[in-house]
Amino acid sequence: MGPSRMFLSKPVIAAISGYAVAGGLELALWCDLRIAEENAILGVFCRRFGVPLIDGGTIRLPRIIGLGRALDLILTGRSVTAKEALDIGLVNRVVPEGTVRSHAVALALELSQLPQECMRIDRFSVLNNSSMASIPQALINEYSMGVSVVDREGVKGAKAFKEGQGRHGAI
Repeated sequence: MGPSRMFLSKPVIAAISGYAVAGGLELALWCDLRIAEENAILGVFCRRFGVPLIDGGTIRLPRIIGLGRALDLILTGRSVTAKEALDIGLVNRVVPEGTVRSHAVALALELSQLPQECMRIDRFSVLNNSSMASIPQALINEYSMGVSVVDREGVKGAKAFKEGQGRHGAI
């Protein structure tokens, strides 16, 4: 429902500091590369409140970490440390606390020095050929399946979260 539904022509880098959960995780998954600080926590915490993944999470997470690991995170809503995220391929790099932005900028500068047309066409090819379903069609499918749950479960869960339930990873 946000920028994670867009398809950009240039690589995007996520700089993760603190929690990247629910929609924040989906936004990080939208990025081509993810750099996390060593104290970062990632997870599908929306599971705890009956809020479905409708910003690409059910599409991108299995493509990035594999079906089995994705189902583990999606079904349980458990948290993942930066170290585990690196081990399972959810993030590409882990950096010391307080340095993620500078590392992301340095990586962006490094990428900007490479031949751009070649990099973009290879990126496009990877993203469009990594599965049988196209991301735009998969996003339509994901949304149409999940949007009806928002009224039945998501509004109540979002209200509970707004009122303080589940903050900082508590179930």
